[in-house]
Parts: sequence; structure tokens; C-alpha cells
Amino acid sequence: MSVTLRLADHVATVTIDRPDVLNAVDLATEAELQRIWTELERDDDVRLVVLTGAGDRAFCVGADLKNPSVKGVDYWAAARPGGFGGIALRETLNVPVLARVNGFALGGGFEMVLGCDLVVACEEASFGLPEALVGRMPLDGGMTLLQRQIPFRQAMAMMMTGQRIGAARALELGLVNEVVPRAGLDEAVARWTQSILACAPLSLRAIKQVVRQTATLSPVQAQAMRLPALVAALQSEDANEGVLAFQQKRKPQWRGR
Repeated sequence: MSVTLRLADHVATVTIDRPDVLNAVDLATEAELQRIWTELERDDDVRLVVLTGAGDRAFCVGADLKNPSVKGVDYWAAARPGGFGGIALRETLNVPVLARVNGFALGGGFEMVLGCDLVVACEEASFGLPEALVGRMPLDGGMTLLQRQIPFRQAMAMMMTGQRIGAARALELGLVNEVVPRAGLDEAVARWTQSILACAPLSLRAIKQVVRQTATLSPVQAQAMRLPALVAALQSEDANEGVLAFQQKRKPQWRGR
């Protein structure tokens, strides 16, 4: 399989498993990713998704240019739910998604990172949108996401020169949450995982849905939205459990309902 899915302790680990081509995404891999995201959206037991690439060299270097696929206007016009890899622009996956960046995150791979909520990277990781260097454009989220996540001129510089930035610079720009030595990458991801699982899962779903769906609204308009995940969290058993656990000075036992 070009993508593996592992489920354990409320965490889904999605790994692009094509290390021989730096985890480049071909049509079959794209289809498998789409299937997995749809499956995870239906699984209420999942409270966190960790997205990564196999091996030590790359998270994902984007589309597999050696693999024949739709090109040009036809590629741009084709329906690809959720942007590159099904995650760059996905609006229907409300659980937190953490990118474990273990190497190159280029082109569509970087677009996938931009679609995640949290990012932990090793010191050797690098990020870039080199599409213009090969006569293409970052069509699957890069042009629309990067300018919203870092300062405008820094975003334009990356896209208009194809320049690659290292993990330390990505941290300075706010593209990643933490940079660690490669040997400590899994430990850092585990630490972030425990911090996320300590929070009420329905609260996290509500936070993500509100943030993602109100980003272009004014604060007053956003505050007036009554989004489904928010209502569900407010009416949940976990909302009562959280307060009760605080009063009883114990850790809450989240049930996700």
C-alpha cells in the first residue's frame, strides 16, 4: 500500500509510504488518501490524526512528476476534494491534524503541511513551493494558504522564487510549532499527542470547526455562528465532566459525547 493507516489509543497515524520516491504522490496514492480521510471523518473514536512520510528523507515532495497524470488546465479544473492529498483544503475533518515533518516538505507536500493544524519538524526538514521553477503553480492550496499563514512578502518570495526554507526559518515564520533533533521527533510528537488527548475531544472539534469556518468573517459575524460541532460540545456529557473533574481535583474522563 502507498499509504498506511494505524489506529491506536484514539490516534490515527497516516503515513505516505513511498520512500523510494521521497513520498511523492501519484494518482493511486491520492485516491488512497482521499479514502482514508473519508474513513476518519466517520470514526468518532479518533481524536487526533498524525500525518507523516515514511523514511528519514522526506515528508512528501508533492506530485510524482514521473508518473503520468492529468496536466495543465485539465489538472486545475479536475475535482480534488480537500486540495492536495485530500487534506490541504479539507473543511470536513474536524479532529486536530498534526504534521510530523521528517524531511522535505515540498510542493504538494508543503500544501499538506499548510492544511494541518499543528506541525512538529526535525531540524533537517525543509519547506518550499518550487512549482514556478518547473512551469507550474501551487494550485492545490499553496497560493491561497501560504499568504494567510505568514507575512505577505515572505509568502510571495517563497512562491515567486521557489526558494526552500529550513526548519529554523519555518519556526521563525510561524509555520511550525516546534523544531527538534531528528532523534527526538517521535518523543516530541508523543508529547504533543498527550497534550491534545488531555483536552475534551468535542471541544477540540468545535474549536477547529469555528476557527476554520469563520476565518474570513468579522469577529461579530463569527461570534454569531451556531456551528454544529460547537452546539454538540456545549450540550455534551463531557462539558459537565470537565467541570466536575475540576471541582473534584481529578483528571477528567472524556467520553466524546
